Order: sequence, then C-alpha cells, then structure tokens
Amino acid sequence: MPARIAIGIATRGRAAILAEVLAELHRQHRAPDRILVCHVGPEDVAGIAAPGVEFLTAPAGLPRQRNAILDAATDCDLLLFLDDDFLPAPDYLAVVEAVFAARPDAVVTDGTVIADGAKGPGLTVAEGRAILTTNAPPGDPLAHAPHFNGYGCNMAVRLAVVRAEGLRFDEALPLYAWYEDIDFTRRLGRHGAILRLAGARGVHLGVKSGRVPGRRLGYSQVVNPVYLARKGSFPWSHALPSLLRHCAMNAARSFWPEPHADRFGRFRGNLLGLWDLLRGRASPGRVLEL
Repeated sequence: MPARIAIGIATRGRAAILAEVLAELHRQHRAPDRILVCHVGPEDVAGIAAPGVEFLTAPAGLPRQRNAILDAATDCDLLLFLDDDFLPAPDYLAVVEAVFAARPDAVVTDGTVIADGAKGPGLTVAEGRAILTTNAPPGDPLAHAPHFNGYGCNMAVRLAVVRAEGLRFDEALPLYAWYEDIDFTRRLGRHGAILRLAGARGVHLGVKSGRVPGRRLGYSQVVNPVYLARKGSFPWSHALPSLLRHCAMNAARSFWPEPHADRFGRFRGNLLGLWDLLRGRASPGRVLEL
C-alpha cells in the first residue's frame, strides 16, 4: 500500500512566512496526506487560512513542538520535518516517498539545500522561489548517498522505527535547540541508514526574525555539542571541532560583524559556556538564564 506521509512544521513568530510556505506545499506533485503545524500562541498563525492544515499547540521550544507533531502523526508512515522558512521543490515529497520505498533500511533522509539563507543575511520568498525555478533537477532524481545526520530544516523519518525505539526529541535542549536535529537523527541512525537525497531539493530562506539573542546562541554553540558528546549521540571528534570553530569565528568577526549577526553577543555566550564547562555548571538549560 502507498505510504502515508505527513509534513510537520514547528513555528513561532513568523506567521507571514509560514503562510507562504504552506502555499508552496500545495505545489507538491505528491500531495502530503497530512500537514501538521505546531505553534505556541495564536499570534504565530494569525491571519493564516490554510484548508486541510491541522494546527497544534505546545509549549515553546523546538523539541517540544516537534514531539507534539510526532504524537499527532500516529496514522502516518513517514514524517517530513520542514522549517517554517523552507521552500521545497514541487517534486520533493515524491522523491522522498520513492527512496524510502526503494531503501527499506532507510530511517532518515536529508534533502539537498540548493541555497541556505541561514549562512548569510537571509533570502526573501521571491528570491527563494526564483532559485527553485532556475535550479535544474539532477540527472538521476532518486540518487542518494550515506550522510552523517539529518538537517532539521528538511529531514524525513520512518515513523515505524521511531515508535519501535521510543525516540523523542530531547526537551533538555530549550528554545531553538542547537543541534537537536543531529541528536535525534544520529540516535535514529543507529537502526538504519541516513541518506542525502539529490533530487529532494529546496531553499532554506534563513529568516532572522524569531531567532534567539546572540548571547544565548553562543552559549548553546559551546555547551550543546559537549552535552550531546557526553550523551553519546554526537562523536567527540565532531563536537570539539564544532565548538572551537564557532568560538574562533565569532571572536574573529566580533570586530567586523555582518549586519545580520550579533557576533559579539555570540562570542560572549561562547565565553560563558566555556566558563561553565570549566567549573562544572554547564547545562543546555542554563541558556534560559542568560
């Protein structure tokens, strides 16, 4: 029987962008069986008229909202998590379905981000749509390769394995939960293959509104990788280089920061995280006190 596929979107504070993303989902060649949007307050979805979309509420925090989506998708086989500022190409869901059918060992698929505004000042919806229109699909749309982890802005999971293993997003990682996607998909990857799909393409707008302050982000950049390494879901060989890379980048760019990034705030957060590690007080939840 055909798989039942849900799309899950956790959102907060981006109603206008979310409305554009929901409109884009109607362009999918393979329509989703369910669209689940989890928000915190009514302002997060104000003015959105989206027939067929199911709206859920949960306490603030990306892991909590994604767990609420997991709890709601009980009748589905696959769940595609998208960020509320990710525009998928029209054939995205069809490619995901085909690869999961061809690879019964696959437990996570990660799409190909053809443009990522999170690494710069961000992209407008018009820019994102233009990129999708002009970017040609690969010669083999079902081409795939092993990958280290799923990228939270666009990752699909096989729900039978998630349920069998009792997997949840780690709610000890608050707010936007730096590296929660790595933690969840690496734990899920112990039970099958994680694949990067060439034909499942999309644009991550990287909208800056609704993000956490630089100091909090910087703290999480240091403390979360160490927390996950101690937990066993993120190898130390990846955790320490990640920590050091972000500290060095924030320190260097604090003098000439990009207009869209609070580099000095991030570096202050990095230093607070390092200090907490040295005195044995580091915890992902401490970010809420900053």
